[in-house]
Amino acid sequence: MTPYEPVDTLKEVIAKKGPMVIAFSGGVDSSLLSLVAKETLGNQHLCILLDSPLVPQHSIEQAKIIANEFGLNFEILPFKALSKSGIVNNPKDRCYHCKKASSQLLKSYALNIGFNCIADGTNLSDLGEYRPGLAAGDEEDIAHPFVDAEISKPDIRKIAKKRGYNFWNLPSSACLASRIPYNEILTEDKLKNVDRAENLLSSFGFTQGRVRLHGEGAIARIEIPEKELESFLNYRKNVVSELKNLGITYITVDIEGYRSGSMDEIL
Repeated sequence: MTPYEPVDTLKEVIAKKGPMVIAFSGGVDSSLLSLVAKETLGNQHLCILLDSPLVPQHSIEQAKIIANEFGLNFEILPFKALSKSGIVNNPKDRCYHCKKASSQLLKSYALNIGFNCIADGTNLSDLGEYRPGLAAGDEEDIAHPFVDAEISKPDIRKIAKKRGYNFWNLPSSACLASRIPYNEILTEDKLKNVDRAENLLSSFGFTQGRVRLHGEGAIARIEIPEKELESFLNYRKNVVSELKNLGITYITVDIEGYRSGSMDEIL
């Protein structure tokens, strides 16, 4: 008898919820959820990526590749995030306002095409972090199938790896606004500079690099995984030259290394 797996519980959760729109980013969480939803619901799944200045360009391309490779029903919708005062003013609960607006957009679109359930890749590991967006998602009745199935981030990677999905070890990606200090106004120029700077780090092989902008974009604080800090110095001149070309005056390296959500440390 085949042992019962966490993914079996996930399928049961998805089946009970019925036709489903998935908030899709191309990351490991939403990708696995989408593939299991496709297995369970067939064509009654739809993956939607919301494209805005907050989304890294590589994430959009990655989402397109995964959707095409696995035959997912996939659409991209524009999301005018910077038109929302609760987002562009970048308060500490920015994620709440962003999730609220994006969830409402997804719900409106989904209902118009006959889908009643909107789900995202939130999992057990997310519940212990500072994520004000979770409250907004709950207010808008966004489903969390991984949470219902008691699946964590390590579980998601393990399942994806076991199934041979090449995205199982994709590094975490986050909204570009998380690189700007709270209460500094978000602009397309700042967000584009972050995206370009992080693409540069990626081109050198630093897939988990972050470029945090301070002083209204005049200062770049670069976070690299601690074990890679020494090798990063080999690219110092290239990084300085490229970032100054973006209009960034001061380029610094955070010797504490990369850590997720470092902008939240002041909270």
